[in-house]
Amino acid sequence: MTILDLTTEQQHELRQSLLSQRDELTQQLHQGLDSSAIVELDQQAFGRVSRQDALLQQSMAKATVQQAEEQLRQVTRALARIESDDFGYCEQCEEPIGYARLRVRPEAPWCMACQSMSEQ
Repeated sequence: MTILDLTTEQQHELRQSLLSQRDELTQQLHQGLDSSAIVELDQQAFGRVSRQDALLQQSMAKATVQQAEEQLRQVTRALARIESDDFGYCEQCEEPIGYARLRVRPEAPWCMACQSMSEQ
């Protein structure tokens, strides 16, 4: 399979978008890991409500980290597909994904039809 019928400018734009996403996600993960660390509160702190609030914030930070890790995996796979000339093709049906979708989600592994079927 060769890279989808994209112009050189489109290929460059999508690659740059993926590299930018990778950098942002990596930075977000480093910040999120600090926020999701074990909650240690001073025993004389404000009490039960403060601890519950801290645990809730920790839980939300963990969910954000998990989401960023998954998106980073998708971005990394998309960058690898660019290098192997498989980029732009659906991993399910192997049909072209289309520039419009790739422009919005360059890490998208599936075309709209396969994505819709997986969500049902």
